[in-house]
Amino acid sequence: MRFLFSLKTPIKPLPHYLSTRLLSSSRLNNSPTSMAIPPPPSAKSVAAVDSEVGLAKRFWIKFRRESVLALYTPFVLCLASGNLRVETFRHYIAQDVYFLRAFAQAYELAEECADDDDAKISISELRKAVLEELKMHNSFVQEWGSDLAKEGSVNSATVKYTDFLLATASGKVEGVKGPGKLATPFEKTKVAAYTLGAMTPCMRLYASLGKELVALLDLHEGSHPYRKWIENYSSEGFQASAVQTEDLLDKLSVSLTGEELHIIEKLYHQAMKLEIDFFSAQPVVQPTVVPLTKEHNPAEDRLMLFSDFDLTCTVVDSSAILAEIAIVTAPKSDQSQPENQLPRMSSADLRNTWGLLSRQYTEEFEQCIESIMPPEKVDKFKYEDLRKALEQLSDFEKRANDRVIESGVLKGLNHEDIKRAGERLILQDGCTTFFQKVVKNVNLNAKVHVLSYCWCGDLIRSAFSSGDLLELNIHSNEFTFIESISTGEIDKKVESPIDKVQAFKNILNNCSNDRRNLTVYIGDSIGDLLCLLEADIGIVIGSSSSLRRVASQFGVSFVPLFPGLVKKQKECGEGESSSWKGLSGILYTGLIIQDVILFSFGFLVLSLILTSRPYSL
Repeated sequence: MRFLFSLKTPIKPLPHYLSTRLLSSSRLNNSPTSMAIPPPPSAKSVAAVDSEVGLAKRFWIKFRRESVLALYTPFVLCLASGNLRVETFRHYIAQDVYFLRAFAQAYELAEECADDDDAKISISELRKAVLEELKMHNSFVQEWGSDLAKEGSVNSATVKYTDFLLATASGKVEGVKGPGKLATPFEKTKVAAYTLGAMTPCMRLYASLGKELVALLDLHEGSHPYRKWIENYSSEGFQASAVQTEDLLDKLSVSLTGEELHIIEKLYHQAMKLEIDFFSAQPVVQPTVVPLTKEHNPAEDRLMLFSDFDLTCTVVDSSAILAEIAIVTAPKSDQSQPENQLPRMSSADLRNTWGLLSRQYTEEFEQCIESIMPPEKVDKFKYEDLRKALEQLSDFEKRANDRVIESGVLKGLNHEDIKRAGERLILQDGCTTFFQKVVKNVNLNAKVHVLSYCWCGDLIRSAFSSGDLLELNIHSNEFTFIESISTGEIDKKVESPIDKVQAFKNILNNCSNDRRNLTVYIGDSIGDLLCLLEADIGIVIGSSSSLRRVASQFGVSFVPLFPGLVKKQKECGEGESSSWKGLSGILYTGLIIQDVILFSFGFLVLSLILTSRPYSL
């Protein structure tokens, strides 16, 4: 029962734009007046970016979460761990040499198109930096005894990016004249801007990768075989080149129209995707920890994927949705109620009651957390001690649920209203597509179970039904209904951390013994803690302070996902087992890249590390 009780003040209606997306019926449970539902605001108006930020910076902010995908490719993970096989690195260098030659040519074409002398000088400097980078690659060739002519043909991902880049630099962009037909300096400058738009994300992505990987170098004893590569892209010189490219893009774009800026944005995004594909396409023929299902044999293995629902899959807690339905559909204080309906509180009384319950829950929850904390942080993780402490939290959660039932606030909700709200429930970015990818992939032999405190399983089922995810197994509480109207009672099934972990164990115990299980649990709160620890891989999405406080005090370690995978890959290369085991006391935390939290993009990364390829960007 986590829900809106996390609020410090009495519950208020959801923000209007959320309400309109959650509740679309013109008549909710016999409301006396129809509800006019304006369209929700556009993404641009919700996520407006400060106009003072430069164009390149705005594009990076918008698309940087996609750049994280490059980190989780087998090639980059092996490179970061230091155990990437030499022949793979040689192949990469051969591909990158081909790529850099195209980069230098694109800069040359952009310099010809630039009208401003300062811009020409900047482009010339950037081109010289690329030529220096090629010299570094030549030093790799000499150091590793490689022969570029013998490293095989250029792969398709490399060709796609270089063809795209050179076509853009040649003016072959939709709606743009060819370079020989550019009649004015402005038209030429526009092509130069388009070219920089197709190059800037590559520079920024490499600079970002360099900073991420150099931060892990101290984790390694002895010399890292690819230290020179990492230090080059994390160096002040390369970081400055990335900034110079961005500044140049900003300068060349100053006089462009909104439509032309939109073209640059599309070019930038396309270049980002092609660069990620470039890393994904590098052939890695050694044991790797990603994708997790690389050695998966559906005849022998089974992927058991478990997920929490509220604020793991959703943007808004389901209890807040149910509260909103109750308040919106409740009669006004001066309105008489039909005799054949269950008596309900007025909307004003209902709002006040929710507020009282909210304050009481918040206060007692904090008191409960303090009471279960050991006086000092334990030195070693002990699962049983943590479980005993969470039994006290479980008792508290059940008492809180009893208060909600006794208050009558859940009485009188229409089943159809709940289903409609579920169908319009806002899920995290990529959540639906992630589950679709998993359940539709017959080679994974995956079973997906959603374990939730949600009071009404129908709300969850409706939320996933809109994405045609009928295969998901929902384990939650259920409303009781009489003729499609809720009685206010709850069929209690999953109320607490103990209930969740027991459901988790029961599901596994009921599995047939003919396959090996790989269990993955995705959660965000203290209610998920025991399940996260029991799973072979527990991934925390979100920033719950209570989860971290309690878990850390009981000896649980939180490891950022990328460094954790790099460490695991290093162990894999040293001959240690790369298998995952539960009850290790280690949880993997969300997607924090250079201090930027990317929770909402977690499902795309999960798709990548589970199945080797992200779904369409």
